[in-house]
Amino acid sequence: MGLHKILKIVAFALAIIGAIFALMIMAGDEDTAQNMSSYMLYIAYAVLGIVLLLVVLFVIKGLFAGDIKKTLMTVGAFAAVIIISYVISSGTDLDLKPFTDKGSDVTTATSKNVGAGLYAFYILAAVAIGSMLYGGAKKMFNK
Repeated sequence: MGLHKILKIVAFALAIIGAIFALMIMAGDEDTAQNMSSYMLYIAYAVLGIVLLLVVLFVIKGLFAGDIKKTLMTVGAFAAVIIISYVISSGTDLDLKPFTDKGSDVTTATSKNVGAGLYAFYILAAVAIGSMLYGGAKKMFNK
């Protein structure tokens, strides 16, 4: 039996267990619902851990099964976008006084990280839109 079939069976079993717990929470009283929901939280953490482990394993398997040079170039390009975004983000373009007056722990470093994330999003969105336009134009002219 392949790994894909095993994962489908495990996912189906977890879905049934989740449905049973949900029905028990809905049918029970408040104490039962509170106890069951705390157990469901632990189950959710366990399932999240299993899923993350499987994702990491499949990504590593895919890295070594495919073209490693192309994968490393893509990861390098993404890292370059993150670094460029961090460098061009100033962190001083926002007045932090309203945040600190409310008791928030917002510093210039936090502002710089948020700005870097926004710049990275803008760059990656522009690249995605540009590649879609390029692909569409190439398809139109090749017909």
